[in-house]
Amino acid sequence: MVLEENEDSVFEPQITEEYVETQYGDIHCIMTGTRKANRPVILTFHDVGLNHKSCFETLFSHEDMQEIVRHLPVCHVEAPGQQEEAKTLPAVYTFPTMDQLSEVIPAVLNHFDLNSVIGVGVGAGAYILARFALNYPDLVDGLVLININPNAESLMDTVANKITDWTLTLPDKVITHLFGTDEIQANQDHVTTYRHYITTTMNQSNVSQFLRSYNNRNTLEVERPVAGGNVNVRTLMCSSLLVVGDNSPAVEAVVDCNSKLNPTKTTLLKMADCGGLPQVDQPAKVIEALKYFIQGMGYLSSASMTRLRSRTTSSCSSISLDGSRGRAQTNEHGRTQSEGTEEKCGCAHTDVSMESISTISHNISNTTEVAC
Repeated sequence: MVLEENEDSVFEPQITEEYVETQYGDIHCIMTGTRKANRPVILTFHDVGLNHKSCFETLFSHEDMQEIVRHLPVCHVEAPGQQEEAKTLPAVYTFPTMDQLSEVIPAVLNHFDLNSVIGVGVGAGAYILARFALNYPDLVDGLVLININPNAESLMDTVANKITDWTLTLPDKVITHLFGTDEIQANQDHVTTYRHYITTTMNQSNVSQFLRSYNNRNTLEVERPVAGGNVNVRTLMCSSLLVVGDNSPAVEAVVDCNSKLNPTKTTLLKMADCGGLPQVDQPAKVIEALKYFIQGMGYLSSASMTRLRSRTTSSCSSISLDGSRGRAQTNEHGRTQSEGTEEKCGCAHTDVSMESISTISHNISNTTEVAC
């Protein structure tokens, strides 16, 4: 593919911030870059308690992401009232269901004159994008689904939430949803940063409505195609990359989702030393996986596709929600490797090169599970 830009130049994309009118209210969108007729746009959707900034800024501001965004525009979509400093939604406004939120995306595409997307969603956003892909398969080239839970909240979960509602503040509920009890105890600095952000910049009433909508979601009606079985089963038709941290509360849900998708189009990426927000904890590795995933669909063929190499220590962007970026060294426990050896995470996963992700659009007999 011919690339128009000079790879060595500093890329400064055009940024457009607009409210898109939909049948479920005005949707706040941030469009970065210039639409190109022969390429999809990367469309993101955030999780509960987050917005495009807190959910994706660490990922998209990372220096390695420039290789992607200089060739593919990005459209960040935010659920109603979830942007920073948002006003409280009117009392007469009925917050959309998860299914209804998936129906606002076609209006966004029409508004920006976009033909197809590569969806990147986290948690609730992953569910919304998956629902959108099921209903509009021709508009979706691929999906990167982080912490997706395809199932409706169970009766026991609902009962448990009612029992604990009176003991937990809204930020505590959101933090539990994002990180789970294990990470809350093990990574208190990380959790404190996000609790402060949710408390000081997010409209608590609006967040509560989004959380309620997510907790009332329906089960995604997907079924793994079986050779010789029903050829009309409902499943995702596009290439899909499922991502989850090994300390995330969503591990079981993501593995369950993987079991329900087409094995010839799906890759499951479990990330070691990573919790509920892998795109924040390990942005460089998520970007590397994203590069190979997009390349497997026929894009970014000339972009710099460096191999993941074992390192004595590795660095990643530190958490920063004010627009600045720092560097943080990862710990060395179980990570010290000599160059050229295959990195293991100590789990019973299939350890393969990250480059295998680029094959998921081609002929594969089984779901590829990548552990890194």
